[in-house]
Amino acid sequence: MTVTTEMKSRLIEEIQEWKIKRNAVLLAHNYELPEIQDIADVLGDSLALARAAVTTDAEVIVFCGVHFMAETAAILNPEKTVLLPDLEAGCSLADSITASQLREWKAQHPGAVVVAYVNTTADVKAESDYCCTSSNAVDIVRSIPEDQEILFLPDMFLGSFVKKETGRENMHIWMGECHVHAGIAPHQVETVITQYPEAELLVHPECGCSTSSMYLMSEGVLPEEKTHILSTGNMLKHSKTSAATEFIVATEVGIIHQMEKQNPDKRFIPANREAICPFMKMITLEKVLAALKENKHVITVPPETAKKAKLAIDRMISIG
Repeated sequence: MTVTTEMKSRLIEEIQEWKIKRNAVLLAHNYELPEIQDIADVLGDSLALARAAVTTDAEVIVFCGVHFMAETAAILNPEKTVLLPDLEAGCSLADSITASQLREWKAQHPGAVVVAYVNTTADVKAESDYCCTSSNAVDIVRSIPEDQEILFLPDMFLGSFVKKETGRENMHIWMGECHVHAGIAPHQVETVITQYPEAELLVHPECGCSTSSMYLMSEGVLPEEKTHILSTGNMLKHSKTSAATEFIVATEVGIIHQMEKQNPDKRFIPANREAICPFMKMITLEKVLAALKENKHVITVPPETAKKAKLAIDRMISIG
């Protein structure tokens, strides 16, 4: 069924009423549907949303994102109710490593420090020493003594970026990937650059093109001053402050909605128009309203797992 403008307005009005009734806050990721982004109390990347979850005074957190994000909010706020409007909103990257696989990997590298991307389950976070996001992964690895062996998981493209930025030769990388970001290929980026030669290139470090972009920068093929490998939050900041008027965006296309809202006089071109995360698009206005009215779906984490995972998450929030 097509949702008309009038129906959307009615849904948004009801959502606002129920937010007040429940003393709820809506947190939404930059990749969510435009109408979800527009009603969010806090919109941001994983790190910004984790920090917002810690500081909110609301009794109920409605997380418009994917499962691991709601889990993180629940770990940080055991006394609050955390709702995920659709339980099927998962993450292919988080699914690329399990806690048992991580334990086996740790056994092969005794004494290594485990740095886990926030795109992981609570069970994996509980087996980790640090969590990180794409915006502070480099800072976190740099904070660890240089002679300390590191296991970085699960994203191989972000891991390769961090390894190059830090020069850490004693860093081992898990071979996981986000299927959406991995699908943004180097040849697609090169094609779009040819079409828009004056545009700046904004690349998420999870992308399949991130490693090649770093190489092409070092070879002088991509101009360093116009090529930026950034988290989603930093992409938004850069697009606002840059003097450029055209940007090629190599990440999930949902972020372009916010970029266009913040910069109506600038143009944003997706590196791959098919870079759409189906999980991020599962949450709708109807589901947000149902979550508030029916208290669904409550996300909880077993206390012992949450206690261990919180140590790694707290380190993530405090650095960068």
